[in-house]
Amino acid sequence: MTEAYAGRQVVGMDLHRRRSVLVRMTEDGRKLETARITNSPQALRAVLARAGECPRVVLEATYGWYWAADVLAAAGAEVHLAHPLGVKAFSYRRVKNDERDSADLADLLRMGRLPEAWIAPEPVRAVREVTRFRHKLVQQRTSCKDQVHAVLAKAGITVTHSDLFGRGGGLWLDQLVLAQPYAGKVAALRALIAVLDGQIGLLGEQAAGMLAGEAGYAAVRELPGIGPVLGAVIVAEIGDITRF
Repeated sequence: MTEAYAGRQVVGMDLHRRRSVLVRMTEDGRKLETARITNSPQALRAVLARAGECPRVVLEATYGWYWAADVLAAAGAEVHLAHPLGVKAFSYRRVKNDERDSADLADLLRMGRLPEAWIAPEPVRAVREVTRFRHKLVQQRTSCKDQVHAVLAKAGITVTHSDLFGRGGGLWLDQLVLAQPYAGKVAALRALIAVLDGQIGLLGEQAAGMLAGEAGYAAVRELPGIGPVLGAVIVAEIGDITRF
């Protein structure tokens, strides 16, 4: 269904990995069109072109929303980002489909009841990408270390070092004699830890370099106990402090 409408329109967009559903409606809630598209800037711009001048568009802060928000903003839309926790009730409905989700998002926006998330600008997103990736690698490194401890526990070996992966602990592991396959597993895990150590260090330096000269980052670093990595995380997650 496609219908022309002269007034300002509201669009709800249910974004998925490969496709999306958009519902166009009037400010008083009359549905004008339901469009299903494959995820591409061209397809999204084509639907938006039918929504008139400066439409209000809402999409959920879910998987891969960056590209859609940027395309919409560049095309002249007033973009709103729905907070996932604020629309969590959608998942508990008895009747759930993509068109219903899109229409509900549009309804919340036009009625002024949308729980919104902040649309971070590209520089903030870039720092977040680095700090969040670093966090993921730290989690993976922790998992590798836990697995080494688990292998030693299976072998009945008591760890005599408070930091098994520090200099002293590493020398102790070098001299440890284990049967296979346990020795091979520990060696593989230690190799992975070494690679992760290097990547984590590089990402920490990258985040600090991206924020060099940033007034907010410098201010946060003045606080006791805030190092370069934690400072970068705080600045990346908060973004522009004046928005509060």
